[in-house]
Amino acid sequence: MLPRPLSLQARLMAAVIGFVSLILVIVAIITSATLGKTLEDQVQSQLNSYSATTKQLVADMDELLPGDQLTAERVLTGRRVPAGLLLAVQPPNSAATGLIVTPNGGRALDSGELFELTQALRDTHDATVSLADHGSFRVTVDRTPNGTVIVTGLSRAEVQRTLGSLFTVIALATLGGLVLLALTTAVTISVSLRPLRAVAATATRVANQPLDRGEVSITERVPETEADPRTETGLVGAALNTLLDHVDSSLAARQRNEERMRRFVADASHELRTPLASIRGYSELSLKALGQGRTPETLQNTTSALERIQAQSVRMTRLVEDLLLLARLDEGRELVRGEVDLTQLAVEAIADAQPTALEHAWEIDVPEHPVRITGDAGRLHQVVANLLANARTHTPEGTTITLSVASVPDGAEVRVHDDGPGIDPGLREELFARFARGDVSRARQSGGTGLGLAIAKAIVEGHGGTISVTSEPGDTTFTVRLPAAAASASGSESPPEP
Repeated sequence: MLPRPLSLQARLMAAVIGFVSLILVIVAIITSATLGKTLEDQVQSQLNSYSATTKQLVADMDELLPGDQLTAERVLTGRRVPAGLLLAVQPPNSAATGLIVTPNGGRALDSGELFELTQALRDTHDATVSLADHGSFRVTVDRTPNGTVIVTGLSRAEVQRTLGSLFTVIALATLGGLVLLALTTAVTISVSLRPLRAVAATATRVANQPLDRGEVSITERVPETEADPRTETGLVGAALNTLLDHVDSSLAARQRNEERMRRFVADASHELRTPLASIRGYSELSLKALGQGRTPETLQNTTSALERIQAQSVRMTRLVEDLLLLARLDEGRELVRGEVDLTQLAVEAIADAQPTALEHAWEIDVPEHPVRITGDAGRLHQVVANLLANARTHTPEGTTITLSVASVPDGAEVRVHDDGPGIDPGLREELFARFARGDVSRARQSGGTGLGLAIAKAIVEGHGGTISVTSEPGDTTFTVRLPAAAASASGSESPPEP
């Protein structure tokens, strides 16, 4: 099994504390080495001073005393010397004697200790020697003109106590500093990583929500206090909130599309069921009439039934063609682009619409010069025809319908205006939806598929334009705006002179 990985906080703390510990150890080593070298130099300096004085004193005594009477005790008698001074004297042809000065007097060196001093100074002038019962000493050897060997030494106990105290202080200070550093680092990292924990908690809650069905709304967000984009970790929280906003809006759009699709399927089924039921009923009536013989009455009934079958077939064919057109427009197909004169197109559309509703008043307002764009002439004609048919169908007799075309700074504009009763405000949101139906403010005068405005919107958007409506009683206007990119240069030219 793989070992459990350390958390980010643990890794950061280990790295910081380890690095700081290494620095403190290096500083402690350098400090101790420097201080130790300084103290050792001071001991060596004192030793050199005592050694020079003792050598001169022993040289003077060599002139006065025989060798067997020259001892370390006699050399130190009457002198003020510090505790920890070591002195060993060996006159020529005499036994060596040694003495260590202690706070309570002096102690003679035994033969074993004198041998250790001799061995340490065999090949050198200065050395450090450790005596079992007296500790460590720094010693130096000299020789008088008469051949007397003098070993002078100073105890290193003070140096060792100072270095020991220093090590103790450094160890305690380092340990306390590391504990304080660990606590400070833990608190700092914990506070710094709090936005990341908030992000993880928010993401976990969102992940546990069922997002694959039904109406979904993601309300979970990283708190604003943890999503400050001015910090690195807060930037992650802000980015997650932005992502959740986009996902939430996408899910809402998906839900709306699903609901629209369900309504679309239900409406399409209803629209197709009516003509199919009519076709079936009139077909059965025709067969029944033919079974009764070829009398003038049955032939008339059969002819009437076949005419109704044909009418319903035409209606169903028109519905299927409209659905197919919408599907192709959604795929970006079905548009054949070329130069289109909107002025001429409006004139033709108003001429086609007038005979269908002689009880309405028809007006046209177009500029004298052509307004040309790049688009599909047939489909744009269908847009204008659908808007005129919509105005005609949903307004009472005597209503004035005005079709206007104009050049605007960012493109071309087509307007269909009527002074009818207006559109119910509750219907405007779904006015361009597929199978939309007029409300009571626009009594329906004739049947239709309910796809006219949806097709008009799809065609306009396929040209990169927009279609909108404003309505109040006595003033309803549908506006089609085509973008400047689709408008040709001639659309903004001045009208030709007469």
